[in-house]
Amino acid sequence: MRQAIPLLLIAFLVAAPVFAVSGFSVTLGEATNSNPSYKSAVMDYFKSKTDRDLQGANVKVVTASEVNEVSRGVTGRVYSPSQILSCAMVDLSYRDGIKVSVDTSKIRVVTPEMYASALRSSGIDRGYVVVTSPVPASGEAALAGVLKSYEVAVGEQIPEEAKRASVEEIYLQSSLVNETNTTGDRVAELFDEVKNRTRDQNLQDPTDIQRVVVDVSQQMNINLTDTQVQQVADSVAASQRVQGNLTEFKQRLEGVSQQVGGSGILDQIYAFLQSIYNYIMGIASP
Repeated sequence: MRQAIPLLLIAFLVAAPVFAVSGFSVTLGEATNSNPSYKSAVMDYFKSKTDRDLQGANVKVVTASEVNEVSRGVTGRVYSPSQILSCAMVDLSYRDGIKVSVDTSKIRVVTPEMYASALRSSGIDRGYVVVTSPVPASGEAALAGVLKSYEVAVGEQIPEEAKRASVEEIYLQSSLVNETNTTGDRVAELFDEVKNRTRDQNLQDPTDIQRVVVDVSQQMNINLTDTQVQQVADSVAASQRVQGNLTEFKQRLEGVSQQVGGSGILDQIYAFLQSIYNYIMGIASP
């Protein structure tokens, strides 16, 4: 029987990483969290968007100070606690890339593709994301909650410079939607294409990136001013610069995604532990 004890320890050590992070998280804006009716409405909305048990989600609160840490340096805007209403749910068991669902009855400006594009700037390319708010909101500040949801689901911090690049991108995209009379999805497509070409061609010079912005915007029939071209190029350049600092987070994201979304992973763990149990019972039997 003593020989079986080390095997049990090994079994728990093998299984522990799988259960260490659920890959399922919810973030609530602090104003929503402090209002019972708001909180109830938001949680009911999340329940309608998933078949997973929300009791198993890791729930955290996003505060105004957390949002301001990033937004202050990007837009200069400072939010009060009463303004932090947007909420997000992230489920890493989704295995087909990244899927974003936005409550369009509440989130008025930022579209699913805009969120997805900004998330890619933080090294996020997978997971099921749901964004809502108990009251109408533009949606830019909600990105802070989405990013925190990923940090909670993954169990790893996103570098501050990467979060800053994402927030800068979402605010710029929102501005371009209003200034160019273009849809949010079209603006997100513009950013994604510029980022893809910049990455594929390994462009570093700002002038080269500006030329890509001009080419893509013309092909998409999106009229940008020289200032807007510069802004998009600067945003893409910032996104490219932070990618090298995201290696650890990306690896952790991939690992957790495989753990919680892998085919039959829990069955495999159960089978493994069952084999250990059978082994021990075989030794103990006379």
